[in-house]
Amino acid sequence: MALVTEPNLPEHDGFYAELLAAHRGLSEQESHALNARLVLILANHVGDLEALREALAMAKT
Repeated sequence: MALVTEPNLPEHDGFYAELLAAHRGLSEQESHALNARLVLILANHVGDLEALREALAMAKT
């Protein structure tokens, strides 16, 4: 399965603003914890281990 790497999120700027707002007021540790929980929630939603492995490899570059 090839990951979608072209823009695919409607209102991506709005989502980015919401993501930043979710981090507002958090300590660095709390912000890292929020990111970790978000990654795990989205990974569970994707549910495809091969796709997740591909995403991990892409994120490392």
